[in-house]
Amino acid sequence: MNILILSAGTRNKIVQYFKKNMEGKGCVVATDMSELAPAIYEADKYYLVPCITSRDYIDKIKDICKKEQIGGVLSLIDPELNLLAEHKAEFDEIGVTIIGSGLEQCDIALDKFKMYNWLVEHGYKCAKSFIDKDAFYQAQEAGQLTYPVFVKPACGSASIAISEAEDKETVELLFNHSDDLMVQEYLRGQEIGADVYIDMISGEVISIFTKKKIKMRAGETDKSVSFKDDKLFDLIKRFVAEAGYRGQIDIDIFECDGDYYISEVNPRFGGGYPHAYECGVNNMKYIINNLEGKVNQPEIGNYEEGKYMMKYNEIAII
Repeated sequence: MNILILSAGTRNKIVQYFKKNMEGKGCVVATDMSELAPAIYEADKYYLVPCITSRDYIDKIKDICKKEQIGGVLSLIDPELNLLAEHKAEFDEIGVTIIGSGLEQCDIALDKFKMYNWLVEHGYKCAKSFIDKDAFYQAQEAGQLTYPVFVKPACGSASIAISEAEDKETVELLFNHSDDLMVQEYLRGQEIGADVYIDMISGEVISIFTKKKIKMRAGETDKSVSFKDDKLFDLIKRFVAEAGYRGQIDIDIFECDGDYYISEVNPRFGGGYPHAYECGVNNMKYIINNLEGKVNQPEIGNYEEGKYMMKYNEIAII
């Protein structure tokens, strides 16, 4: 059984972790559209593929799966998650498991305003959000929220094109220059990242690792410290049960005055996952077990608190 990692990019650690856990079981194959994606060189084998928007992209990936006897495939970028979920039946036909969530869950995660509405409807605390700037102005004038606010794409990832707006003039300027934006309340609190694995067979939450974010860079956690809170673990388990996610997910959360606010969900490995792995939270092991037909047993909170992660730069020469 071999594993295929799509859009590997700069996620070298993820490829390394899979290789370590696949030793003696199979190989790790990686893809990217660029030969300058360093993570592909960590894999046992790699392929250069067209952009995910290409008409023949899925056919190319299926061909790789057949040629390399792939048992499971996953992507490390948000836009591709929906694409894989849309074509799940085609991969099932060739005996390949999509390691991830269904189309409905991926779609809600990618569309931030859909996620906001879902959270509100299900009774979760979250930042007030508006797709209509006039509705935002009315709420702001009514004292429901204050400046500054965030203006960002309703469908986006990696914190691209997110702006902080201090006044109405800035909001107007941003909306005049971009389409499909939303306005979101600025939450003043501790930002938290949760790396969660949901068993793909049983649907049960198997692992939760939570970290307080100390510094962010390009939308990813750069420095963080591990911590535990049963109240937060219970919130995450409730959320997953109601939302229906499967496999690896990354949840952004804020702690404000003792309450937890769910912000965003990425149904993939987050940029801060290496913190979890290096603290002993081995979600690669759970994925491989599921691909082998084994149900994992819960190990929630099985790590030490107070462990710091500090990223630093490395280089690859080819």
